[in-house]
Amino acid sequence: MEESKAKTRESNIELYRIVLILLIIAHHYVVNSGLLDVMYENPLSLKSIIMFIIGAWGKIGINCFILITGYFTCQSGITLKKFLKLLLEVEFYKIVIYIIFLCTGIETFNIKSLVKTLFPIYLIAQNFIGCFLVFYLFIPFINVLIKNLNEKQHLLLIALLVFTYSILGNIPKITVVMNYITLFFMIYLIGSYIRIYPKDIFSNKKIINILLCAVVLLCIFSIVFCLIIGNKINKQIAYYFVIDSNKLLAVITSVVMFLWFKNLRIKNSNLINRAASSTFGVLLIHANSDTMRNFLWNTVFKNVAVFRSTVYIYIYIYIYIYAAT
Repeated sequence: MEESKAKTRESNIELYRIVLILLIIAHHYVVNSGLLDVMYENPLSLKSIIMFIIGAWGKIGINCFILITGYFTCQSGITLKKFLKLLLEVEFYKIVIYIIFLCTGIETFNIKSLVKTLFPIYLIAQNFIGCFLVFYLFIPFINVLIKNLNEKQHLLLIALLVFTYSILGNIPKITVVMNYITLFFMIYLIGSYIRIYPKDIFSNKKIINILLCAVVLLCIFSIVFCLIIGNKINKQIAYYFVIDSNKLLAVITSVVMFLWFKNLRIKNSNLINRAASSTFGVLLIHANSDTMRNFLWNTVFKNVAVFRSTVYIYIYIYIYIYAAT
């Protein structure tokens, strides 16, 4: 998630990156480990509800990273050097981790896995990293569009995209085919609008504080509500309102979160800035492949076994509170 690099990074935004990667890791911890199926065995237990809530913010986190990109890149654009740097970083982690897994016997060599490792773009409809790489190439053209839109046109385009992807796309029986690349276009436009057309409400800390509390509580309420309904009709719908990045609640929550951190005034911190610079690498490592997901969540952390243990609730409440603070 690149943006135009200022001489000094803004630590409020860098702190935001750190929070986002923690939310994404928590999401992957729940949904990529087999833990979700175990939680649905008794979805209304306290520990299941806690884990459903902890794991709910991954798609919102993705939106937030694109908002950062839109906010900072809309007026600067990208260069071939930036794209190649991004591509090489992706490939570095893919190849190095693949070789380590082969050498340690964690993964067995086959042509399919080799092709996936060497070719950075696959599963455009689902794979975030591949989609982001392709979307990155569209940014110069999107910026040309933005520069030739007036404020009203910019806002109307956002409204049309939100209506299509986040309203029509969430009405049962109406099929709207969505992939991350087209969705990123919508989120990028929102981030750029906030940058180009600053409004008093965007900087009103009191209003943003209230909105942040409201949307977070609404997300939590939606999860608990869907757990109760899903338990009655025997369907796994806990994350219905936040299950993907185009969900209206996910979009609204990501925008409010971005505004909250944008308005946060903290002293510039080299520690925060350095930690934040590693967030993309952390994403590339822990979501590297199916082999990595299985190794990390089932072999190393043993998510399901820990969840079933009696000490679970104390371990993960402590970890979550510690990470959040």
